Amino acid sequence: MPLGLRFAQPGVAHLLSAAADKRWVRELAFMPRNLKRYYGNQDLHFLTYTCYRRLPLLASVHARNTFVEILGEVRERFEFLLIGYVVMPNHIHLLISEPAKGTPSTVMQVLKQRVSRRLRARKKRAPQTQLQLAFVEGEFMSRQFWQRRFHDFNVWSHKKKIEKLEYMHMNPLKNKLVEHPKDWPWSSWSYYARRETGLVQIDESS
Repeated sequence: MPLGLRFAQPGVAHLLSAAADKRWVRELAFMPRNLKRYYGNQDLHFLTYTCYRRLPLLASVHARNTFVEILGEVRERFEFLLIGYVVMPNHIHLLISEPAKGTPSTVMQVLKQRVSRRLRARKKRAPQTQLQLAFVEGEFMSRQFWQRRFHDFNVWSHKKKIEKLEYMHMNPLKNKLVEHPKDWPWSSWSYYARRETGLVQIDESS
């Protein structure tokens, strides 16, 4: 039975409370400099990372499609389970297992590098008129593509997994990008609501 996400199974699950949402924002904004990451317990990892200075570097359809394509490539290389995701114009959320090769930090480093290189290379090749258009659309060049650090939350229970999936799938609505999760294809919502593959394969997790 699909997980009971708000728009898939009404009445089973609800949006995160406003208080919980605010706590998450505070955690992300005031991440300690000596942040420790905990690997090796076979937990799932809820990963959040943002574009440089929260610029909308993933604002275009092309940029988001490119990210999802590379996400699939990196998943195959490092052999981790992709439980859920959402690609927003200026940040990313992933819910993954620990990889068979490397660590979640390794995965994030390679994923961020590949996305940055491919999108920035495309900008360098584009004619000046296209560069100007891309700037208007929000997919513009900057000195740096990603913020250096990322947030990693260990997900150790089924309840927490559902909570993080709901949070991701509701992000496009809370940011007023769409009126329903089905209208934002750059997330795992369609898998849990309809068992559809979507843009990238989603893996089962107990």
